[in-house]
Amino acid sequence: MSLPWFSNNAFPLYLAPMAGVTDVVFRSICKELGADVMVTEFVSAEGIIRQDDRTRKYTEFTDGQRPCGVQIFGGDGERMGEAARKIIDWKQPDFIDINFGCPVNKVVAKNGGSSLLKCCDTLASVASGVAKAVGDQVPVTAKIRIGWDEKSINAPEVCRILQEEGMQTISIHGRTRAQGYRGEANWDVIDACAREVSVPVVGNGDICSGEDVKKRRETTAVSGVMIGRAAMQNPWVFREAKHYLTTGEHPEPVAVTERWKMIIRHCSMAMESDRYGNERQTIMAMRSRLMTYCKGFPGAKPLRQRLCTVSSLQEVQDVAAEYLEDLCEV
Repeated sequence: MSLPWFSNNAFPLYLAPMAGVTDVVFRSICKELGADVMVTEFVSAEGIIRQDDRTRKYTEFTDGQRPCGVQIFGGDGERMGEAARKIIDWKQPDFIDINFGCPVNKVVAKNGGSSLLKCCDTLASVASGVAKAVGDQVPVTAKIRIGWDEKSINAPEVCRILQEEGMQTISIHGRTRAQGYRGEANWDVIDACAREVSVPVVGNGDICSGEDVKKRRETTAVSGVMIGRAAMQNPWVFREAKHYLTTGEHPEPVAVTERWKMIIRHCSMAMESDRYGNERQTIMAMRSRLMTYCKGFPGAKPLRQRLCTVSSLQEVQDVAAEYLEDLCEV
């Protein structure tokens, strides 16, 4: 199956899938701001097979977000293939992505995510199961970490296996499972993987600016990059990166007023989406997102203390108005 977003030497910017973050609303925002490829939050194959409504909600995306893939996890190739078929029956994604990278304990404990990096036979059977089930309908891709821990960095071997089992793109987070999100991403290993296989490799880890994108494009063999945590604080990173790649210049920083407009708009869109429930439930679910948006703001600490208690859109608007008024008086 073709992957047109890599055609003509394109270097796509992916929005990394992040549980509880990259919902349908945030993906829409990042798409507007220049993200090229979307991946949904990961979903359990077993939840899909049971047709659990909550699980199914995580697979939703809009046509405006295409190309968009649905990411699944699990440890049984046959069941994973069955789940992938059900997803395609619901709504045709542009690809199915397999999560071999999640470090979270509750996923690892179910023999999913990065736990499979310790058992290449199972990893191969899962990849094969999904590719055989749906590979004639949509591309099947995979996301991994560079290894379980520093003593077992095996990403090049894993990439060879995944290519053999039919994966058409491999995204690699340059940290081990043991690292979590600590320390620096190892781009030397990502580069080695990209040179090991013929399918496109997308690098992930510590991409925060256009300079970072340019550096990895010029110094490694990756075919694209994936931006995760930096987009949580600064979804404009995609627009900024494209501007830098085109002009070699940094765009003007996004004004604090524009950032607040986006914060309020994000809250409004989340309420309209009905993803999290009523207004109170939605704004409470958004609290951590609001605090992340405000990292780096002048007076961020007391601001975050206020935002961690809001429970209505009006409260968020009041906080914004008071903050901007105080900023003007400084």
